[in-house]
Amino acid sequence: MTKHRFPLALAAALATLPAAASAGEVSLNGEGIVRYEPDSARFQFTVTAEHPDAAKASEQVSATMAEWRQAIGDYRNELDDYSDAHLSVYTRMVPTREQGQDPERVSVASQTVSFSINDLDLLNPLIGEANKLGLQYHLGSHQFFHSDEQGLEREALARAIADARSRCEFVARQLDQRCGDVVTLNVNGGHRPVPMMRAESKMAGDAVSSVGPREIQATVSATFELD
Repeated sequence: MTKHRFPLALAAALATLPAAASAGEVSLNGEGIVRYEPDSARFQFTVTAEHPDAAKASEQVSATMAEWRQAIGDYRNELDDYSDAHLSVYTRMVPTREQGQDPERVSVASQTVSFSINDLDLLNPLIGEANKLGLQYHLGSHQFFHSDEQGLEREALARAIADARSRCEFVARQLDQRCGDVVTLNVNGGHRPVPMMRAESKMAGDAVSSVGPREIQATVSATFELD
């Protein structure tokens, strides 16, 4: 019997000691927003011509392209990633209006011009030249961007982390504690709302007066120690 007294006495003594207090933690979110105006754009214009003779259709496209290249001569050095070399030709059937007639075949030639600009002051002059020559295009919000969007994304993320830290410090003060080290941090990505624009339709003809503001949002979920 005596051989069990020591373990029992030890267990009783340990039971009277206070439990080790684990460090407190707080989990919260942070948000960062950066608003900006796009300063760059990507474009794609298309020249098309139809003719029963494929060679004639190609000649019409080549003539329009020659006029385009001459019209943008003053801007050519400011157009990045410029490409207009590929000419494509295909045949389509044209339905007839009278019964019994065979559908006609017509050749369609097309050539695409693509480039980007880092100066939006070139926007309206280039659109004007495209409209004069009948080039087809669609001007949408997805074509406009900022030349340093990666930097803006990082700035939004930095603001989100700072916001999470600020919220942690506020919570800690209410509890008479101090916001300590980060335990976990999850980055939840970014979001770019669609801006409002004036020019949306093909060959709209109107000058673009404003691209519209955009914003980048970043959110984080963080857990901090409370000391």
